[in-house]
Amino acid sequence: MKRLNEFFIFNLILLSFGFSSIFFFIILLFILAGYGKYLNKKWGATINNKLGWFLMEIPTVIIYLFYFLVGNRKAELVPLVLMIIWMVHYCQRTFVFSFLIRGKQVIPIIIVLMGITFNGINAYIQARWIYTFSPSYMVSWLFNPLFILGVIILFSGFVINLQSDYIIRNLRKPGETGYNIPYGGMFRYISSPSYFGEITEWTGWAIMT
Repeated sequence: MKRLNEFFIFNLILLSFGFSSIFFFIILLFILAGYGKYLNKKWGATINNKLGWFLMEIPTVIIYLFYFLVGNRKAELVPLVLMIIWMVHYCQRTFVFSFLIRGKQVIPIIIVLMGITFNGINAYIQARWIYTFSPSYMVSWLFNPLFILGVIILFSGFVINLQSDYIIRNLRKPGETGYNIPYGGMFRYISSPSYFGEITEWTGWAIMT
């Protein structure tokens, strides 16, 4: 009965999270998110950009690791492999990307809180499913074409994301504060390859899990 109630709550959160994405997609067609060059005073108090990004990303590490440790599958190989892959991405985003940000820009606290909320719920959904509610992952899943395809897609997106972030990070020369147009890499083909890389990664994650 307890597990049934927990599964009901899980699905309620999952559905709410999914439908909220439609709401925010529509809202952001009319409102410019208040960070980067669109930062303005109406978004309220701000904090250092590096600290803001770190705070936004850290829930993905803590919450996922918590459900891995308290779940009943931490001794199984496939869930362990999935945990390692998750951590490769989010440890890079939390402990590397956050502190490689250049400049002295700030970010609104409300944006940081939104990021913490999103990442916290997302980490909960992913980890709770894999380590509690999903069918058991047999070792043979590692050799399934879907898993292999998912890994290839995910790490392709990871590389695109890293390369795009590197290009953006090195747009300005020391002392410059203006905005420049990025070139090279996937910028040859699309305007925001960092986001494209993220989308590609999580498409791969969906396939492999």
